[in-house]
Amino acid sequence: MPRALWKGAISFGLVHVPVELFPAAQRHTLDMDLLDRRTMAPIGYKKINKTTGKEVAAENIVKGYQYEKGQYVVLGDEDFRRANPTATQTVEILTFIDGTEIDPMYYDTPYYLMPSKGGNKVYALLRETMKRAGSIAVATVVIQTRQHLAAVIPGERMLMLNTLRYADEIRAVDESKLPEAGLRAAGVTQAEIDMALKLIESMAGKWDPKRYHDSYRDDLLARVKQKIKSGQTKEAAEPEEAKAPPRTADVIDLTALLRESVRGHAGRRAGKTERAKGSGQATSTARKPVSHRAALKTVERKSA
Repeated sequence: MPRALWKGAISFGLVHVPVELFPAAQRHTLDMDLLDRRTMAPIGYKKINKTTGKEVAAENIVKGYQYEKGQYVVLGDEDFRRANPTATQTVEILTFIDGTEIDPMYYDTPYYLMPSKGGNKVYALLRETMKRAGSIAVATVVIQTRQHLAAVIPGERMLMLNTLRYADEIRAVDESKLPEAGLRAAGVTQAEIDMALKLIESMAGKWDPKRYHDSYRDDLLARVKQKIKSGQTKEAAEPEEAKAPPRTADVIDLTALLRESVRGHAGRRAGKTERAKGSGQATSTARKPVSHRAALKTVERKSA
């Protein structure tokens, strides 16, 4: 687990729970460098003084608030802390609510709330009572230089903190672009509704996050390996002719499309069942190891 990015306490009423905040999510992205097409040399990122045009070292960079044109107040870490010491050190619970009340679009970034030294008992008390009440907590917390609205959510053994977007951060939707409310106004028939319900039933399952991964990243890495094998390590590939987009449901028989979808999913599900029954007798053949050049090994290590 990475280092704690925040230390303080959960506060509700007169109770304080000493906790530490840890990131609970990470992004797996391909490490891409910007290159000069002419020489394939990497392009760096520099922080430039806009007046002199010269690069500025990290130790000479400070944060400033422009209160008038060209006039700044410099703010350091101590200024951010002193602005409101309590807010910067406390997850302050404002209210307890039913977790289903929060629209998913308000959730932003998840964190782990771990108990600090001496906080196990009161941490467990808060976690278990929230679970018994079926509640989550709406709270505020200052992380770095910004106050966040947050939800404190009890889990099996830990408390999670998920930052929330404020109401004014949610963009209004242009309702004129949406279909009319209700199915009759949209021209949907009963037969189409029945087939759509059957399709949903045929695709129903349990939520298992381990079943899903970034398949496009795998495809992109396969493309990288293919270019390494063929010696295309510098020049950009020529664009391929784009495939025709699939027809939409507006220009075909929607009921027939739904019926075929139901049949397809039923067939795949039956195939999985048969494979599962025969998996005990199946034998796997070992593949011979393939020797790749050093560049290909590097790509495989990164993808792993």
